[in-house]
Amino acid sequence: MSAPAGEAGTLPAAPTPVFMATNLLVCSMLWSTSFLFIKLSGDINPFVLAAIRGLIGASALALWFAVQAKSFRPDNGQWHHWVILGALNGWIPNVLTAHALTQIGTAPAAMIQASGPLIVAVLSHLLYADERLTPRRFVGVVVGLAGMGILIGPAALPDSGISARGALTMVATALSYATANLYVRSIRQADPARLALGQQICSAIPATALALVVAGPSTFAAVPGSAAPLLALGIVSTALPILLFMRLIRRAGPTRASMVGYLQPVWTAALAVLFLNERIGLREMIGGAVVLTGVALVSLSGRLGRVR
Repeated sequence: MSAPAGEAGTLPAAPTPVFMATNLLVCSMLWSTSFLFIKLSGDINPFVLAAIRGLIGASALALWFAVQAKSFRPDNGQWHHWVILGALNGWIPNVLTAHALTQIGTAPAAMIQASGPLIVAVLSHLLYADERLTPRRFVGVVVGLAGMGILIGPAALPDSGISARGALTMVATALSYATANLYVRSIRQADPARLALGQQICSAIPATALALVVAGPSTFAAVPGSAAPLLALGIVSTALPILLFMRLIRRAGPTRASMVGYLQPVWTAALAVLFLNERIGLREMIGGAVVLTGVALVSLSGRLGRVR
């Protein structure tokens, strides 16, 4: 983990290529399973699914803290960071993803979400002097947006068979995650593990309240029947990768950390074909390849970013 909050003025060590490669591979692999487990959970209401995902993720991280005898309290009273990340990186994209997967397949959903690094690159260019878009990165953004057009564009045509609502919901998901990535960079001194715990706590509580108000208590009756995939969703797809990702984003900066989105669709597509009997059409393959090419141009050029 990077330096704890008490070490004022300490910068995280520059990430090594081995650190980057292993963290990106493991994070993307774990997060990609979320699409599979959401599909395997059946017809659970998206608000309920987000609530259970947050509760299980928060419980798993709290248990990990308890085993280490670590305090649950936020660093320097940073409750506001927990609340903001709980929304942007927690219950909002969790609800959106669960809803989108009722409209479109897992593979195209993951390919659309892969646009996240493009959003991060553009916003980082506007916000941070050390993450300006080079000509190569600018070309990557343009290429990536063209791929998004291939993936989403046909949804605007009548009788296309493509859900415009599902596609646009995944765009909103990517935007939420991208905003959260940038927000983490603005947090000067905090333990990444505690940020992960706080995010899950402040994801679970609002999601549960919304589920009770919007969907009603009766909708939780379907939860026991999907206990296994929901447990896997909360632990394997949420608690574990968020621990790794918070560490990664603090060490490598938002643009590099968002490369997780470059790898995730590959794992998601493989899982969809193997376990969900989904078929990936030529348009999805071409659009996904173009998006990922753009993301690669954006993310693999220039120097490694560092949290300042």
